[in-house]
Amino acid sequence: MSMAAMRHWPLPDTHNIRDLGGYARGTGEPASTAGETQWRRLLRGEALHTLRADSAKALVDEGLVLVIDLRGPHETSVTPHPFRDYPGVAYRNVVVFDALAPIALAKPPFEMGRRYCDALDNCGPRLAEVLRAIIAAPPGIVLFHCTAGKDRTGVIAALMLLLAGVSHDDIAADYALTASAEGLIEQLRVRALSAGTDADHVERILASDAATMLMMLDHLDNVHGGITRYLTANGLSTAELGQLTDRLCA
Repeated sequence: MSMAAMRHWPLPDTHNIRDLGGYARGTGEPASTAGETQWRRLLRGEALHTLRADSAKALVDEGLVLVIDLRGPHETSVTPHPFRDYPGVAYRNVVVFDALAPIALAKPPFEMGRRYCDALDNCGPRLAEVLRAIIAAPPGIVLFHCTAGKDRTGVIAALMLLLAGVSHDDIAADYALTASAEGLIEQLRVRALSAGTDADHVERILASDAATMLMMLDHLDNVHGGITRYLTANGLSTAELGQLTDRLCA
């Protein structure tokens, strides 16, 4: 089995829940001890309303302790969240960057990479709030998600992997794995087209090209001075950055 295939959690009612473990460290910024990110620490995912009771229990049995829902109220109010009142699992809703979803709200002309850069520029305090929620979680698995598990989720995943010292290329490759969630992408495509959204616009939004994430990572370095300067400028202490790195790596 390939490493990419190992990342996908084999739940029958989801398409894009993935593990951030197994990435080489020490190749990015900040300088890190050699090694790999740990498995079963952080999961990134799509909307979870399709989870059956047995799938939810399977996640809990594997050690799920916190779910961070990055969606806005126009999304969270449509369907009940399976972990909102789940015994033993904390639920947090942090609306990171509402303009990143869903497709119907993103009007052309549109460039997804530019939206990610805008998220860094304008939503630092909310991104920091998500990271502090990860710090505060008890030992176990933290799952953060949006609707497709690509955009808002991809920004948070990138920040965590950067802190761990994972290279830009590996972070971009992780982002691009959403393209392999064909069932989910097709569902979103059909929903958007049925709502009358322009077909070319839909494809631009659903794409998860590595170059899009590399654009955001370059912006983080060139405009904000890298991950450490960016997060400290948004209120996180050096000690908190260490706690985040430990969450994924220790």
